[in-house]
Amino acid sequence: MKMSAIEPRTDYLNAGYSVRSWLLTQDHKRIALLYLLAITCMFFIGGAAAVLFRLDLMTPDADLVQSETYNKLFTMHGVIMVFFFLIPSIPAVLGNFLLPLMIGARDLAFPKLNLLSWYVFIAGGAFTIWAIVHGGVDTGWTFYTPYTSTYSNTHVMSTALGVFIVGFSSILTALNFLVTIHTMRAPGLTWFRLPLFVWTMYATSLVIMLGTPVLSIVIFLVALERGLGFGIFDPALGGDPLLFQHLFWFYSHPAVYIMVLPAMGVISELVTCFARKRVFGYHFIVLASLGIAVLGFLVWGHHMFVSGQSVYAGMVFSILSFLVAVPSAIKVFNWTATLYGGQIGYETPMLYALGFVGLFTIGGLTGLFLATTAVDVHVHDTYFVVAHFHYIMVGGAVMAYLGGIHYWWPKITGRMYPEWWARLSALMIFVGFNLTFFPQFILGYLGMPRRYHVYPEEFQMLNVLSSAGASILGVGYLLPMAYFTWSLWYSPLAGDNPWGATGLEWQTTSPPPTENFPVIPTVVTEPYDYETNSDQTITVRRQGEFAHE
Repeated sequence: MKMSAIEPRTDYLNAGYSVRSWLLTQDHKRIALLYLLAITCMFFIGGAAAVLFRLDLMTPDADLVQSETYNKLFTMHGVIMVFFFLIPSIPAVLGNFLLPLMIGARDLAFPKLNLLSWYVFIAGGAFTIWAIVHGGVDTGWTFYTPYTSTYSNTHVMSTALGVFIVGFSSILTALNFLVTIHTMRAPGLTWFRLPLFVWTMYATSLVIMLGTPVLSIVIFLVALERGLGFGIFDPALGGDPLLFQHLFWFYSHPAVYIMVLPAMGVISELVTCFARKRVFGYHFIVLASLGIAVLGFLVWGHHMFVSGQSVYAGMVFSILSFLVAVPSAIKVFNWTATLYGGQIGYETPMLYALGFVGLFTIGGLTGLFLATTAVDVHVHDTYFVVAHFHYIMVGGAVMAYLGGIHYWWPKITGRMYPEWWARLSALMIFVGFNLTFFPQFILGYLGMPRRYHVYPEEFQMLNVLSSAGASILGVGYLLPMAYFTWSLWYSPLAGDNPWGATGLEWQTTSPPPTENFPVIPTVVTEPYDYETNSDQTITVRRQGEFAHE
């Protein structure tokens, strides 16, 4: 990659500290940081709800909260975590910050639209938080009808309105990413020289553009039935409740890949960097990402094996659910092959990457159980499903998000972080996560339904283990907030490329100047070309590690 030397500049962090300059900014890097603050707040609101109901589940009886409050707590946890953290976290934060840098662009194609997407996100969050503060909602994050559309006397409309609004934030971001990738790549950056993170952002954006309007439509239909009495989902009004499930899961299963595909892109970047090897099977990983985006729209019916759909439909959805696991398995195989024979460094981002591979594999394998109709009938709506979902979402998406934040933190801020504390946090999260959710596989297999907070005494030990693990997990999540904040003032300067990584984002200063590059770079090498200067890049990485130990 050829690029002229960086001239003295004023970077985006030092270009003005007034609140107005941030709230009206069109710089994709600043907008990414605005998203980071908003999404972090949402994460801890959703996490607080989880803490409360895990405390309640430590005893078999309703000792802490009543049933209505418990229903509102797990609904708040699900709604906040799914729609306001997991779906936007990597695209809105890391995608916003990195996409223009990775393709050698000055900014996203539509900077004003990018800022608008953040304001739309804040508006959606405001409606949802208003509903929580004024009594909450008790429907579960899936909003199943006819209870949601007719019978619940909680704040369904304001919560659903918040989710409806935030969907447009995702659509605006996805549109911006697609146009940017198509039209603003640096000279020489052909499609098959794109970083794998960019490819997953591209595939994710396609899923968002095609799937999110369906969620908007179904929420609008719920509002029509609840507000105006239209008979759409309520059988008492001539509606069909299964229609809601088909529409909801047609969006919500692809939404799983909206959360997981960006995580896979992050892991591809981390594994190849810290293995010091060109990623194994680059073209297969690209095709697997696109394959997941396509097949994800064809498997929604495996959420409805017990809904009364025909045996033949169940067989088709079961086969397709097994098929969609193949592209994910290809990625895991390719990451493993990349690690084989590599000169692996165990810096914090790599710890998160290795944790992701292990936890995501467990989540994927247990997904095959749920894709098997006979097994799913037994464990449907039990804690087995809760454990599987969290192994994919928390063990997968959240681990990758934290790994990406640690990897690109030196680029975002220009400073390192205390490596010892970061490794301790990664270890606590891995141990706490497994202690929290692995017992739930056993609980579900033994028959404990999810969303129940009064249960037989024989399930108490496993629930106590799960709640103990949640406490470790919570401390692990709090630690990065402390040492990242500390690092902004006290950690050593990072240098432009502390990891010795490839990629255009590492060819500019840390933090990058407002315009990213003084001259648009020209790409002349293949992606992840670590073999060319292997000894040099290892030395750079080790020196960077030594500087912040």
